[in-house]
Amino acid sequence: MIEEKNVKRHFLYPGTIFAEPDEYQISTVLGSCVSVCLWDKLTHKGGMNHIMLPFWNGEGLATPKYGNIAMEKLLMKVLSIGCRRENMVAKIFGGANLTGTGQEMFMIGDRNITLVLEMLEEFRIPVVAKDVGGKIGRKIIMNTESGVVLVARGRRVE
Repeated sequence: MIEEKNVKRHFLYPGTIFAEPDEYQISTVLGSCVSVCLWDKLTHKGGMNHIMLPFWNGEGLATPKYGNIAMEKLLMKVLSIGCRRENMVAKIFGGANLTGTGQEMFMIGDRNITLVLEMLEEFRIPVVAKDVGGKIGRKIIMNTESGVVLVARGRRVE
């Protein structure tokens, strides 16, 4: 990646969201988790979430680790920094079904992908790019000003 001078950086931990009005490079690492990058084509602002599980079941805290909560919170956050829903596009990453972890029987990656696609359709935000599924993890870096998202795929370990 080309080194960008004076661009703030933020590492997005699982179960969190991030959107600020200034330009940032947001990075995260994904396995079965899914990240949605929302970006406004006119204001050149955006944000990202890091979803661990598809649905909050009503018990405990309604945190952004759950997809149905994270999607709503990300949308509200990007709207609060000046983005407009009609100008937004989405990019989706992650959702691998990693083998050897015991989680593949639950298909968490596939369920996370399905949830975000359904919610984006409900929000009427078009998906313009995605790199989802499979059996390997990814590292992504989003530039919130340009909307560009770089993806590095991990290596499969047998």
